[in-house]
Amino acid sequence: MTTDDVLAAWTAELAEALGFPEDFTLDRDVVLDLARDAAHGVARPAAPLTTFLVGYAAGLRGGSPADVEAAAATATRAALARGADSSGTGSEPGTQPGTDASTASGTDAGAR
Repeated sequence: MTTDDVLAAWTAELAEALGFPEDFTLDRDVVLDLARDAAHGVARPAAPLTTFLVGYAAGLRGGSPADVEAAAATATRAALARGADSSGTGSEPGTQPGTDASTASGTDAGAR
């Protein structure tokens, strides 16, 4: 089973468990790109927080694909601007808030 297959199955399973309509579709690339930009532009733990907030904002706006795209675009711009404005932050071990080079190890808890 490929990663795409696993993600498609997980998305369908979770959407059903959460009571989404059967015709629900997800632009997975938008979500994954957003998570990547938040992780690299802000810090790794920003990825799930950002995607949650974008989903919530899109839901408040009505939940259409256009609402998701607009909220994701806003968050992407903010994350990329944050990354451009703050050198030395992002996904490098030892540079995230709450870590330093002496506590960073080969395994990064933020990547879980």
